[in-house]
Amino acid sequence: MRGVGQATAAITIVNALATGVGSAVGIDLAVRAEIELHPAGSNGRWDVEVAEPARTPLVIAALDVALNRFAPGSSGTGRLTLRSEIPAGRGLKSSSAVGAAIVIAVAEATDSAVSPTEVARLSAEVGRSAGVSATGAFDDALAGVSSGVVVTDNRRCELLRAYPLGEELGAALWVPPATHRPSPEWAEAFSARAGEGRVAADAALSGDWQRAMRANTELVERVLGYDYAEVRERLTRAGALAVGVTGMGPALAAIAARGMLPAVETAFPDRPGERRSVRFSLPPRPRGSVRP
Repeated sequence: MRGVGQATAAITIVNALATGVGSAVGIDLAVRAEIELHPAGSNGRWDVEVAEPARTPLVIAALDVALNRFAPGSSGTGRLTLRSEIPAGRGLKSSSAVGAAIVIAVAEATDSAVSPTEVARLSAEVGRSAGVSATGAFDDALAGVSSGVVVTDNRRCELLRAYPLGEELGAALWVPPATHRPSPEWAEAFSARAGEGRVAADAALSGDWQRAMRANTELVERVLGYDYAEVRERLTRAGALAVGVTGMGPALAAIAARGMLPAVETAFPDRPGERRSVRFSLPPRPRGSVRP
């Protein structure tokens, strides 16, 4: 039994910590999970080999959740291999993508049909159980297995609205080497500013992703102490339509017409950090396991 799953990174339109409503859009940096399963009976446990350094609490939680969902009551051995293009701990949703890719791989290996929404719900369960996300990041996981902007209720794991971005658009990223602390550590601080978060959430729900991204990053920067206002102004002058901290940072994302992305990249801070441009794209679906 073999399965392959893929999910992508995403950038934040609205952080869900303030109100429970989140919004994100997937980008073409991927996580690929390949799993081989060898069933050996029932009412036992699965022993799946995962090579270091990929054997993390998040990966183990994802395997447990997926196997309990798609192979309940069974047992056996297996091997999981992960390959990721996403920098971890920078705000590009690597945890959600890992969880979603593993869920899809196990679903395919067990010949189980699963919708993008269910993949995202299971990934959110993984994020909460592993302690890497206060809300479960349902929006991030769903963005990584679908296309366009998604707006979600992360408390209920429900999709509220989805809409496309123009095909002419892409994003420039600046990814500093520092990593962020887990979102549960910041949940209280964001909840105290729920009114500010509602402005961003309402804008995303209305389809105004530019205003939503701007309001969200102003809130995130105040709470986390990032001083990106001058950089955002410079990026806007260079052609960016919207600029914001993605996730808990420290990465910055600037959305612009693809032809403007080289100029936008040059406006990022002259400090250590990777600069790259990405597209918004629909992640490839694994063979027959994800249904519409």
